[in-house]
Amino acid sequence: MNDNQTNTIRKRYNRIAGVFDIMDNMIQETWRKDVTQQAEGKVLEIGIGTGKNLEYYPSHVEVTGIDFSPGMLKRAKEKANQLGRTFELLEMDAQNLAFPDNTFDTVITTCVFCSVPDPIKGLKEMKRVTKPTGKILMLEHMRSEHKLIGKLMDILNPIGLHIVGANINRKTIENIQHVGLKIAKEDLLMYDIFKTLVVSPNKNH
Repeated sequence: MNDNQTNTIRKRYNRIAGVFDIMDNMIQETWRKDVTQQAEGKVLEIGIGTGKNLEYYPSHVEVTGIDFSPGMLKRAKEKANQLGRTFELLEMDAQNLAFPDNTFDTVITTCVFCSVPDPIKGLKEMKRVTKPTGKILMLEHMRSEHKLIGKLMDILNPIGLHIVGANINRKTIENIQHVGLKIAKEDLLMYDIFKTLVVSPNKNH
């Protein structure tokens, strides 16, 4: 996946930033709470988007959020200001995280790896910046393992990718395993399309 493709997807998210909160209502509030309330210590949220998770973080955690879309990030900063809490919100590409190895106790993603242009590269970066004793909490949608539903998602994928920049048929579980991350817990939220995952960075201590 080259820089031109990354820039194309970034532009699509910039374009829809103003209406993204409406589109993002497919992610239920209880799902967001369940994931963010498990955050501990120094937290990184990859793909902060318009900041819809910010209000649910425990007050005692230190949250850094990154997004490669300045349009989305602008709205996240507006939400942060309204909450009156301190969040570090940075423009950054999930495929090239500007943090040292083993920086974060908790890393969170919410329907992010459908739109990371090179998901393998993004997952490797996520693993790199997570402490060996840390955890990764993921709320993601992915390709159904049901034969007919999965095929339908394959057919419809080019439409969503063109309009929004998101893939609806990513094989995220396979990608996670490919980079050596270990799934400690997997819960189905909506059939086998939406899932929450607790993932270990699976590093040697």
